[in-house]
Amino acid sequence: MLPKPAAPAAAAYWELTVTLAATAAETAEAVSNRLWELGAVGVVEEAPPDEATALRAFFPPSIEPATLTRDLRAYLDDLVVLALPGAAARIDVAPLADEPWADAWRVHFRPVPVGRSLVVCPPWEVPSPDLAAGRLVVWIEPGRAFGTGGHGSTRSCLQLLERALGAVPVGHALDVGCGSGILAIAAAGLGVPRVDAFDIDPDAVAATSENAGRNGVEDRVHARVGAADAWDGSPAPLVLANLLAAAHITLAPALARLITTGGRLIAGGLLAHEVPIVAGTFAAEGCWLAEVCEDDGWAALLLNRGA
Repeated sequence: MLPKPAAPAAAAYWELTVTLAATAAETAEAVSNRLWELGAVGVVEEAPPDEATALRAFFPPSIEPATLTRDLRAYLDDLVVLALPGAAARIDVAPLADEPWADAWRVHFRPVPVGRSLVVCPPWEVPSPDLAAGRLVVWIEPGRAFGTGGHGSTRSCLQLLERALGAVPVGHALDVGCGSGILAIAAAGLGVPRVDAFDIDPDAVAATSENAGRNGVEDRVHARVGAADAWDGSPAPLVLANLLAAAHITLAPALARLITTGGRLIAGGLLAHEVPIVAGTFAAEGCWLAEVCEDDGWAALLLNRGA
């Protein structure tokens, strides 16, 4: 009798680690976007205090690691030419032979308490009773969209959102560049009856819709593909925009038009040193700085439109 053929070994996912030469938030954002474009199925940012930022990305077996490394190296070389800090990065690639990529990725996402009344939780975790007591649990599947609650940019926006809605409830909000939908969903959970969310990335819109259903607020959160300067609905008394500083500077006139007179804007995604120039840009559009919230080197602004 011939021996039974051995079962073929399962193809391994690849783990690629990019270690930047410095702590550089904007460079990390650019490299993270490039990793998604190259076919990553998960990206994790690790930025220990006072240490260089590392990005861990997971790729399916169908992607050739040599080609992946070559394409990424060319992209990093372009960033070096543009003088982006930390772009002279190290790239390491290794197979995930004995560890499912999803488990390796998900281990980095745990329940995160935010402010006084929120806890952000991935759907595969359950927050402890002590952590969840008295808090609204916002369930977020990160997917391919930004916004998990673990990033200082998102946390600072959520803290301002919590305080803003505690002070003055609103009936309608807009979420510009909604990503995973975390801000829109938190707003709905905190009592806003209608939130219109839009993003130019269809993956982000899909993630927002799925997460809204996961949180039972699909009747309040309405997501669609679109841009700030293409919004054809009415202005809202509360606008949420967790973008980068360059986007805020470019979109300030369009964002200001989205806010009702006397309404408020939460503008996140800023590095702390970028606050003055972004606040000044919005002041030129009649939006005045009321509060700054900083978290882990990132900042979000609460601005009032009008007096």
